[in-house]
Amino acid sequence: MCFGPSNAEKQAAADARAEAEQVKRAEIEGKAVRKRDTISDALTGREGVSSLSGGTGRRSLLSAGGSAGRGYASRFDT
Repeated sequence: MCFGPSNAEKQAAADARAEAEQVKRAEIEGKAVRKRDTISDALTGREGVSSLSGGTGRRSLLSAGGSAGRGYASRFDT
């Protein structure tokens, strides 16, 4: 006769679920800490780069010099 799982089996399953949930929570918290550290490192690294002056900046496709010293628009006969 089959009457379903016993109380002991139900309790064991509930305990296993609770333990798995604790392990999952610990992994999520660990990942959050690592992500926070990575973001902090990236932001502190960006501060050093942004303080530098110079660089190419934004260039126009129409007037940017290429290998032949001509811009993008000069590739087409107009």
